[in-house]
Parts: sequence; C-alpha cells; structure tokens
Amino acid sequence: MAEVNAAEWDVFLQGHSHVHLLQTSTWGELKASFGWQAYRVTNGMAGAQILFRPLPLGFSLAYIPKGPVGENWQELIPEIDAVCRSRRTAFLRLEPDLWESPGENLTIPDGFLQGNHPVQPLRTIIIDLSFPETELLRRMKQKTRYNIRLAEKKGVAVHASQDIKRFYEILQTTGKRDGFGVHSLEYYQQVYDLFHPQGACELLLAEINDQLLAGLMVFRHQQRAWYFYGASSEEHRNLMPTYLLQWEAIRWAKSQGCTEYDLWGIPDYDESFLEAEFPNRSDGLWGVYRFKRGFGGVIQRGAGPWDRVYHPLLYSLYRKWARGES
Repeated sequence: MAEVNAAEWDVFLQGHSHVHLLQTSTWGELKASFGWQAYRVTNGMAGAQILFRPLPLGFSLAYIPKGPVGENWQELIPEIDAVCRSRRTAFLRLEPDLWESPGENLTIPDGFLQGNHPVQPLRTIIIDLSFPETELLRRMKQKTRYNIRLAEKKGVAVHASQDIKRFYEILQTTGKRDGFGVHSLEYYQQVYDLFHPQGACELLLAEINDQLLAGLMVFRHQQRAWYFYGASSEEHRNLMPTYLLQWEAIRWAKSQGCTEYDLWGIPDYDESFLEAEFPNRSDGLWGVYRFKRGFGGVIQRGAGPWDRVYHPLLYSLYRKWARGES
C-alpha cells in the first residue's frame, strides 16, 4: 500500500491544480478530531484521502469526499481496496469532485453501485470570479444588487472576526429556525483554528450599531472558494444583511486569487423545476435557493455517491436502515 503521511500528501497535492478543500490534509486533521481517521494513499499519479469511521464489532465505514485526486484515479483502486480491507470496511462511499453534464449522468465505475443519501449536497451554484466586480454585480439578479446596496445604505457593516462563539450563537438560532443540524461550538472553533492560520478561511460578521445580524465562514484552496457555514439572527432582517455579507465573501475570495466561488447546496432538481417552484416553496433548501440564485452563478450537479461494497450483508443492513425499514 502506498500510504503517505500528511506532509507527503500536501506535496502530492501541490502537483494538482484543482483540488477540493475536503481532500486537503487539514480537512483530514479536522475530521480526525471528531471520530474519523484520515488515511492517504497514492500511486504517484492519483491519490485519495480516505476517512474511516469505526463501527461495532471491529468493522468500519470509509468515505472519500470530493476525490480521488488526479486523472486515471481508477488505477488507484487496488490501493484503496487494500487499505479498506485491512480495516474491515463494510463499504466505501465515494463522492467524486466531478460535475455531470446537463441531462447526462456520469458512468458509474466498475465495481461500484449507485449510493443513496449523499453526504455532501449534490447540486450547487458556482460563480465565475474571473470578471471584474462591476461585471459580477451586473450578472446578479436586480433584486440582489438592490438588497446589497440597501444594506450598505442602511449602515450594515461587514468585518472579519475571530469570535467563533458569537457566530455560533446565531448559528444555533438559524438551525432551529430553518431546521438543519448544527455542529458543536468546538467543531467550528477547530475549523477556524486549523484553516485561518493558513489563509484558507475567514469568518465574516455583519453588524449594525454593534448588533450582530449575520455571519458566515468562507473557505479557499488554490483557486476555488466555498461558502460552507452561514447564519442570521431574527433581528433587522429587513436590512438585508445576508446579501451584503455574501457579497463581501465573494470579494474576499476574489482578492485571494480565486476564480470560482461555490455557494454549496441547493435543492436537487433540474433548473427548470427550481425556477418554476421556488416562488411557491420555503421548505427545506428552497429558501436557500431563492437567496443563492440571485448572485448570478451557474447550477452544477455533482456525480455520485458511488458505493464499493466489501461486506454485502452489512451493506444490505445499512440500505434497509437508510430506507427506514426495520
């Protein structure tokens, strides 16, 4: 097995120009603090950071988020199989860093099955940052531009902060209001402590008169940026702080040399259905789509998830559990 340590993995990644943040050693270090173990293999041309989670009776499950890295990565499968079998893996879930072409699903690699319940959102909106700021604004929906200017006019101010605890307080409020899960305070603090010293993360807060209205954490790696975590309070929502906040995150990403910005997660439907239904829907991610669509990006859908099964009985039990069957 061509196992490499974190430092060697970082050197390997430097030879590839379009690596997802979730394949960095820093992400592996983060997940290792919360119940996972990161294992990295490479054959020189391709590589994968595999996350393992213990299961009862000495088994494990394995996960490759937004990888493997490199072309012809299927030639890496023998190394992946070896490490998974050595850890008594029930099955491996792979979510590749690939976009589907419109109206066409990518072919599932040999030896994999189509999985269900993806870990990362399948569909997202990507903003091309190669244009000047004036053009980025022009490409937005008129209402989004208006809301950005309204927030500025009304005195909303956005600034970088290190106050994760303050951000976490409104994140809990947002989770309860919008019905999504929130990690622990320790998780977000660890995220910031790991990524911010590398210049790979910024916490931005939107305030008015020292009152916190909204916040987000934006990330970057190489020329890509991602909006992973965002929150807003119940106060002064009419001032549209989240619009100005998102615009400042986009400007930060552009200032860091990024050429694309991933808004990270919208309902998994074709664009025609999204556009037809969003005025009438507010459940789930529909409100998120209403907000994100205004920033002028392009909808993309990721491939996968693809599952590689090592213990069919355990995998069958997992599938029944995932479907809610007893």
